[in-house]
Amino acid sequence: MALLKVYDVEKNEVSEIEVSDEVFAVPVNDGVIYEVVKMQLANRRQGTASTKTRSEVSGSGRKPWRQKGTGRARAGRTRSPIWRKGGVVFGPRPRDYSYNVPKKVRRAALRSALSLKMKNEEILVLRDIPMVEIKTKHFQEILNRFELKSALIVLDKKNEILEKSSRNIKDVKMMRSEGINVFDLMKYSNLVLMEPSVKLIERALT
Repeated sequence: MALLKVYDVEKNEVSEIEVSDEVFAVPVNDGVIYEVVKMQLANRRQGTASTKTRSEVSGSGRKPWRQKGTGRARAGRTRSPIWRKGGVVFGPRPRDYSYNVPKKVRRAALRSALSLKMKNEEILVLRDIPMVEIKTKHFQEILNRFELKSALIVLDKKNEILEKSSRNIKDVKMMRSEGINVFDLMKYSNLVLMEPSVKLIERALT
């Protein structure tokens, strides 16, 4: 088992924590990470893009001119797709883009993403972030102390003070351990774990 240093908010090393090789030291599989990120992005799509066909465009159904004898091309109605302001052929329609990959693949992707963070030394473990009031400035000072410009912060339980203190800071996202996902792990440069959340993540993935 690998060891990670545990720090307090003053950047003092206070202890060490063992992390499971089954979660934080597996071979990185780029393929499963790609598949799960693609699934997450597809599931976020609204799928509300829509165009009008020739039957939905407003306008008359009257034939614009007689079939023969005018010297012009034949025309049946002004709502034809080849006319200006006519309908659209094969345009987008409301649809559901979401799909699922197997649970085993999702778990394997999470383990790979965590192992990649571990390999690149992009994981920071904190004992706690003690804050008694909602204060974005105070929270930003803690981030600056650790030189964190882009970070995903994982809590072990709900903490409204921390969540509200961090929500207006660019490139910082806070979530509880049960919400950890591959897309956010890959999006943010650093992963900050509260010490109790490490064991919760390991329990979920082993």
